[in-house]
Amino acid sequence: MPQQGYSIGRDVSVTVTLPNGTNLPLGKVISFSSKPETTKTKIKGLDGVNDTLRFWEGGTLDIKTARRDAALDNYFAGLEAAYWAGQSEDYCTVQETIREPNGTITQFRYERVLFDFDPGMFEADKEVSQSLSGTYAKKIKQA
Repeated sequence: MPQQGYSIGRDVSVTVTLPNGTNLPLGKVISFSSKPETTKTKIKGLDGVNDTLRFWEGGTLDIKTARRDAALDNYFAGLEAAYWAGQSEDYCTVQETIREPNGTITQFRYERVLFDFDPGMFEADKEVSQSLSGTYAKKIKQA
């Protein structure tokens, strides 16, 4: 729901798809951010003209949620158990859908996502904030 032609944060939804094709319940999503990572190399020509090359290296994602159930805790406990059992961890996929101020939809898919998890702190009379932070290999525009 944009206001006066501006995106205001309520315009985005995020879905995490697990390697088995199911979606990971995120609870109440509070915030989402993504940031690409690049490496730049400068080329200093003998002609005095400098050029820069940029190499795309995926990026990072951050998802903050308010805990509604044990879904995230259970998922990451299962990943840890699989690790100690000698099993391989597969990547997730993240779908970002944005309703633009003009009414159109923009979608991005983040591939080969590997998350870390902060289960949050339990305090009296406060919601438990949890966070997923991770890396992705590629961001692909879908719509």
